[in-house]
Amino acid sequence: MSDKFFLDTNLLVYAYDRSAGAKHGAALDLVRNISDSGAPVISTQVLQELAVCLRRKVARPLDSREIRKIVTELQEWEVFVNNGDSVLRALELEEQYQISFWDGLIINAAHSSGAEILYTEDLNHGQTLGGVRVVNPFKS
Repeated sequence: MSDKFFLDTNLLVYAYDRSAGAKHGAALDLVRNISDSGAPVISTQVLQELAVCLRRKVARPLDSREIRKIVTELQEWEVFVNNGDSVLRALELEEQYQISFWDGLIINAAHSSGAEILYTEDLNHGQTLGGVRVVNPFKS
């Protein structure tokens, strides 16, 4: 069994967005726990989406300096680099599971990196997609 855990963008946004209410605390705790006890994995897609979301989509946007600091810290984790094969596999997953291309890219990155669990709130909790189990940490 792998000790790698893939984190989707939305959880990292909540972890760094102090205006996210209860989800901020829960996501921050999850990020800390995974970082301390397991092997956190993200992808280049997650880093890109995180930078945009923290700059443009949160109630209190962060400045470029803060975002660069966060991205620099997250690069200490394992970062899966998407490539042409990633895109092709994401297209297959999109068709197979009737999900968005972007979710297919996340699932492929999680699976290809060896993670067995994908933490996200964007997909169905408990479902296994592409060999990765989806866990929504906000479900009780």
